[in-house]
Amino acid sequence: MVRLILVAALAASTPALAADWVLEPSASRIDFVASFEGNNAAGTFRAFDVRARFDPDHPEQGRVDVTVQVGSADMRSADINTAIAGPEWFDSARFPQAEFRSAQITGSGQGRYAARGALKLKGIERVVEVPFHWFGAGNEARMEGELVVRRDGFDIGIGRWAATNMIGPDVTIRFSVRLRPAG
Repeated sequence: MVRLILVAALAASTPALAADWVLEPSASRIDFVASFEGNNAAGTFRAFDVRARFDPDHPEQGRVDVTVQVGSADMRSADINTAIAGPEWFDSARFPQAEFRSAQITGSGQGRYAARGALKLKGIERVVEVPFHWFGAGNEARMEGELVVRRDGFDIGIGRWAATNMIGPDVTIRFSVRLRPAG
């Protein structure tokens, strides 16, 4: 009986292990919105990967890793897509990927969390905080959120595009990704 109580106490005191999750690409999006002459200029990334280790009851044990192929940016214009892949914008030939690696995840209740970590874009790394909602049940989960980044902090839009009077300084990144258990 004592042995059973000890085993039960040990099990209760052992922290839950965060589950590993992988991306369901066909049901996921990463979009961005910049501004051009005061109007929204929307685009989407067509190729990306998200991997997470996450337990909503223990977010501090979690981790989120995102890799985006910046050459997959699509603003629904072949000319614009070619331009933003170039050296003044994403420079996808030299820097084909943008990466986010979380260092800490915190929860604020009701499915709301924030992942703080390093965003690396065009060879420049900055610490950012990415707020997100987690919706999970059984073998499916969804992460949704958005963050705003300053394009000049990553040398996006340099040279003649550096001024913010035509193209605004902020870019909003929105994501809705469906995840499934790894394995």
